[in-house]
Amino acid sequence: MSRILITGSTDGLGLMAARLLVEQGHQVLLHARNAARADDARRALPQAEAVLVGDLSTLAQMRAVAEQANRLPVADAVIHNAALGYRESQRRLTSDGLPELFAVNTLAPYVLTSLIARPKHLVYLSSLLHRQAAGTLDDALWERREWDGAQAYAETKFHDVLLAFAVARRWPEVQANALEPGWVATRMGGPGATDDLDQAHRTQAWLAAGVDPATRVTGRYFYHAQQKEALAAAHDVPLQDALLALCARLSGVAFPR
Repeated sequence: MSRILITGSTDGLGLMAARLLVEQGHQVLLHARNAARADDARRALPQAEAVLVGDLSTLAQMRAVAEQANRLPVADAVIHNAALGYRESQRRLTSDGLPELFAVNTLAPYVLTSLIARPKHLVYLSSLLHRQAAGTLDDALWERREWDGAQAYAETKFHDVLLAFAVARRWPEVQANALEPGWVATRMGGPGATDDLDQAHRTQAWLAAGVDPATRVTGRYFYHAQQKEALAAAHDVPLQDALLALCARLSGVAFPR
């Protein structure tokens, strides 16, 4: 039995993965962005061990979530599921002066990875749309370009793969992998999504539990429990290091050795 923390797990794929892991006998820690959503999560999954609370759009709350996690026994796995969607119609800035999409989708996984006590397994949710990224970090904060929410989302999902591969390389004792759940009919995906919703939460639960020998890999990319090629630029080591350096500069949190 493992203890598994899932960010953004009050609904959608995060809650679905949590329910599956509980059914399999694992202990699950949920995460909600505020107290009201935490109450919703407790009602939805009363078997959860705890619910961490914090809005991952701000640096202070990212740190608060990490502090809450570190007051509990060390988790065996963390699933970085929390994200904003691709329909963001404007470049909204957080109180830290960062694009909200970048803060939640890119910076929060970096900060939580850096500050939460190191687990055995790290799982990062990307998207098939990450392949639409140019494979660079040029203007990552959209300061020079005209805002395009779908493209900005694709770039953050590329960042998540870069982060997973960087962690796998820097921390060889940890199994760090990324995946795409498919385009499915969740609140984020929308009603027109065409992929299999029943499969969309299973790979992240499978990787986090780490029971199947096929999960004992690191620095890989998955779709429906099968290894798949990510955008080639995600394997670029200098680009991985550049993302870590960018996130460290923006957050004030150095990536641990």
